[in-house]
Amino acid sequence: MVSLASPKKPTTTKETTMKKQYNAKLNKVIRIDEEQIQNHLGELVRDTVEETLNKLLDAEADQLCNAARYERTELRKDTRAGYYERGLQTRAGEVKLKVPKLRQQKFETAIIERYKRRESSVEEALIEMYLAGVSVRRVEDITQALWGTRVSPGTVSNLNKKIYKRIEEWRNRPIDEPFPYLYLDGIVLKRTWGGEVRNVSVLVAIGVSASGYRKILGVCEGAKEDRAGWSGFLRHLKERGLSDVQLIISDACLGLVESIAEFYPTAKWQRCTVHFYRNVFSVVPSARMKDVTIMLKAIHASEDRDAALDKAASVCRKLEQMKLKQAAEKIRASIQETLTYYDFPSAHWRRIRTNNPLERIMREIRRRTNVVGAFPDGNSALMLVAARLRHIASTRWSTRRYLNMELLDKMELKKRMEAA
Repeated sequence: MVSLASPKKPTTTKETTMKKQYNAKLNKVIRIDEEQIQNHLGELVRDTVEETLNKLLDAEADQLCNAARYERTELRKDTRAGYYERGLQTRAGEVKLKVPKLRQQKFETAIIERYKRRESSVEEALIEMYLAGVSVRRVEDITQALWGTRVSPGTVSNLNKKIYKRIEEWRNRPIDEPFPYLYLDGIVLKRTWGGEVRNVSVLVAIGVSASGYRKILGVCEGAKEDRAGWSGFLRHLKERGLSDVQLIISDACLGLVESIAEFYPTAKWQRCTVHFYRNVFSVVPSARMKDVTIMLKAIHASEDRDAALDKAASVCRKLEQMKLKQAAEKIRASIQETLTYYDFPSAHWRRIRTNNPLERIMREIRRRTNVVGAFPDGNSALMLVAARLRHIASTRWSTRRYLNMELLDKMELKKRMEAA
């Protein structure tokens, strides 16, 4: 087939030179300053965001007053008293908020609440970076990349002091309501001491309040998880107001049971069944692990304490027939410690027979602290754990009802009536 397209005319050197000269002249006439355009666009976006947010604040103030500004109406509930300025970091940069002030009521807005949550997350991130050994210069670079604001070395130092103060205030806040259920556990971290790496324990307590919500009650440093460490921790909780504890759930930590009797003599103790199983498994061959697991779970699936004890006796006999005498001895020695939950409402059993609610939190803390490795001192370890617990306490974790505690009240009332 013959192509009818006309042949392309070759470009000469002269034409190429003329084209370059033309483009050079054109560039002199039309110059695009990309940086200036970006700055201008950023300023436009920032102004728009600032204007929109301030209009939203005004609208919220009008709603609280039940009237627009300067509007005269009998339905008005409050009047304006000026405003104060507050900075807010946005993706478009920092904007100035004009927060209205009211004469009779406090002005609260979702915009400021979001600011507070953002401020809290920034603080937590900064303290984690600082305690993890990140240099101040690196912290500046990270904050610039994440939030668009470069934090100065002086700001980092002052912020850490402020954070430490806030964490100490949070750790020592009063406990002003009863907590029938108390979960206790500890985590062992590494710290450097005289050029050597040593262990430091951080002890943690969470509780279920009389209204059924979980709360983080305390965190303290302990040299190790012994009687002195647990006694100091329980004293710390009691002095802050922890009372009406009916059940304490924990592992069989050294000295813990004796400390419980000293500070909360009327409280019962529930040994975590999961930790109990692990203790039994320590003398069980891996080939028999599955069979023994089923047998142990059958004990704690019984309908009441007597049935559980009968089942435990049966399991022990069977283990002896399987030549697992050590496992049978461990069950006989400690089974009573794992059955205390039967004294409480059956709807609560699944959640009070193990330390799982606290174990999940401790795994999250372990994930964070593994990044650090060895802490420079025990206080640094305590501050990082406390910072993480404080963050968890501010999430939905503490706002969801965990147990219906009315069942416990009804059980207590029934016992008193039967005793009378």
